[in-house]
Amino acid sequence: MNPVLQPSRPATPAAFDAEKFKTTTRAQWQSAADAWHRWGPFIGRWLGDATEAMFEMARVGPGCRVLDVAAGAGEQSLAAARRVGAGGHVLCTDIAPALLAHAQRDAQAAGLGRIVATRELDGEALATLPAASFDVVISRVGLIYFPDQQRALAGMRHALKPGGRVAAIVYSTPDRNGFFSIPVSIIRERARLPPPLPGQPGPFSLGGDGVLEAAFAKAGFKDISVRRIPSPATLPSAAECVRFERESFGALHQMMSALDEPQRAQVWHDIEVALASFETRDGFVGPCEMLVGVGVA
Repeated sequence: MNPVLQPSRPATPAAFDAEKFKTTTRAQWQSAADAWHRWGPFIGRWLGDATEAMFEMARVGPGCRVLDVAAGAGEQSLAAARRVGAGGHVLCTDIAPALLAHAQRDAQAAGLGRIVATRELDGEALATLPAASFDVVISRVGLIYFPDQQRALAGMRHALKPGGRVAAIVYSTPDRNGFFSIPVSIIRERARLPPPLPGQPGPFSLGGDGVLEAAFAKAGFKDISVRRIPSPATLPSAAECVRFERESFGALHQMMSALDEPQRAQVWHDIEVALASFETRDGFVGPCEMLVGVGVA
């Protein structure tokens, strides 16, 4: 057969590279660690209601041993430590040691150094921890970014004592999280990025109806419940929200890596203009809704 007349084969779709994603993610958080820590008081207020709901649903209390996965700079880890008290223990794990350094220093400064420990650990490598060694596993806005969420959940189950609880905070759907989904949409359009590849993690990967419940169930958890928590991002202005995202959200910078500096500046300007629609007489109120899910091992 004449090769010119042979039917063309469809191009093989690009595969998501999980290891490259992890390497990039670690580098992003190493770079953004200081900024994320500086914004800690705001993050604590913004996610405070969802965090308290997570603690309550997971039954974090005196004497508990708590594993915090993707703990970041540890603001919620210290809050958990205050709940468990001197008889308890909190292990903060994260892929970025620069974040964990902030968590350890803050724990020492708060007099919680004997309760809080840190360990650099991939959230998909929890099976390396001793089995059945924790009463509770928590993850605040971390599970959504794991390429293999089932491997992460299996590791959490491995680390839990029988009857222990896992609890995770995730974003709901893009339409309920305009403060974040609008910047992502604008950047994706300007940078001409393709749709996310199959299996690619992201902020809204567990936000659809029933998706978080199904993930927990597939991992073998039972007595699953999910609660919606309004979590508006309240700041003085849209400009301040852009400053927070620009300084702290390394993923947004990664999405703009193909743009030159003037193009990036224009994108940030356009994001601020778009987010200005959420300004009120009392300041900026960015739409955000979190889901808090819990399951029993």
